[in-house]
Parts: sequence; C-alpha cells; structure tokens
Amino acid sequence: MRTGIELPVMPTLILSPRQTEDAQLLWRAAIRAGWAIERAFGWKSPAKPEDDFTIYGEPVFVQAIAESCDVKVVVPTDDWLATLPLRWSGRNVKLMSLEDARLIGVSRFIKPCSDKEFAAGLYGKGRSLPDEQLLPNDLPVLVQEPVSWETEFRCFVVNRQVKTCSVYARGGELAQAEDGAWPASEQEVTQAVRICEAVCADADVALPVAVVVDVGLIAGRGWAVVECNAVTSSGIYGCDPAKVLEVLKHGLAL
Repeated sequence: MRTGIELPVMPTLILSPRQTEDAQLLWRAAIRAGWAIERAFGWKSPAKPEDDFTIYGEPVFVQAIAESCDVKVVVPTDDWLATLPLRWSGRNVKLMSLEDARLIGVSRFIKPCSDKEFAAGLYGKGRSLPDEQLLPNDLPVLVQEPVSWETEFRCFVVNRQVKTCSVYARGGELAQAEDGAWPASEQEVTQAVRICEAVCADADVALPVAVVVDVGLIAGRGWAVVECNAVTSSGIYGCDPAKVLEVLKHGLAL
C-alpha cells in the first residue's frame, strides 16, 4: 500500500570487476550505509546519468564509466603540485613535457601527471626515460628535486575538510603491519591532519571539491605535500572506509 511518503534515494557505488581489498572495504561500508552497489563488467555504466552514483576503481575503468554517463571525474590539474607554494611543497617541482624532461642531465624524481604511462622514480638522467617511440613527446610529467620521505600520510578531503587520514609509507616502504593494520601514533596522525588542514585553508591553494592529499615528513626539512590525486582511484590504506565514501560521493561532476 502506498503511503505517499517518498523514501530517500540512496547513492549507488559502482565498482570495477577487479577484486581488491580496498573495493571490498568500500563494499562493506556502502552496505552499512544503505547504499546500492553495482559491479560494472564492461565499459558502460549500470547507472543512468540522472542517478545519484559514484565510481571507484582503476583510472581507465573510472574514466570509461564516467564518459558513458557524460560526467567528469573530479581530478587535480596537471600543474597542481608544480604551482603549489614552496612553503607546502618543500622542494622544487616543475611541470614539463616528456620531451624536455629527456634533456635533463641531473638526477630527478620524475612521474607522469595523469596516469601510469611509465614508472615514477629517480632517474639519473632524462635520457633514461621512455623514448618517443614508446610515449609521445608532449606527455606532461612532473620533475621533482629528490628528497627523502621519512613518513607519508593519505588524507581524504571534501570541501577542504579532512575526513580521514592514514599512514601509508615509512622510509619509502609500505607501512602496513603483518596483521594488515597501518600503525601510527596519535601524535603522528594529528600532525599529518594539521598540516593537511593548513594546506586546505590556504587561499593560495586551489583544490577540487573532493580529493586525496598526501602529506609527509621530509628528512631534514619538515612536513610537506607529497602529491594530490583523484579520490575515485586512490588506495585507502588504513583510512575509515565510511569516511572515504563521504568524499567519494563528490568524486564526479557534470
């Protein structure tokens, strides 16, 4: 019998066919939150453009599903880290083409901006980067002054508010314990959140509505921003999956 009362429409979480620990954590969090859950087994969204939905998975999958619904993935600009004030980046970072990066004659940490076209890492000289037969000259890359990160933390941010935070690396290695936990002291987490909140509160820093901001401690220099990524494809490590959903809900835009 119809009561005339309209129940709220709950969001739908669209996951890729790939079974990952993060996807399972978000699956369970979505169930507890009363969300609908769909797995897409092709390149077309099971949701309609007018539906309330979000996507989580590999970047190529997320992009394909978003395009099938005529929505956009919320992502930071390619030059986000390069234009970040030095007080937050803690090191020299430049945006350039892969062609120009190949001309560099000193050791630099180099990574592609928007995907994983080649392995990010320390390149002794630019000529060791993939050549033009493998990757286009105009591919945008970030060229960074090498630094040593003591610890690195992931923060899920929506509307410039940190929702959840977790350590993910120590000394360049994953910080996960044998029992699957991501141990960090309360003091460390508090400091990481404070740094991220200060970055988010800075009017000179442009931020998407929903984003992942990684911060860390550079040996001999102090706290700084590691990088910034789209929430729809970012690993959650030890972050609260329920809080991640709150951010993920804003990961798409018309």
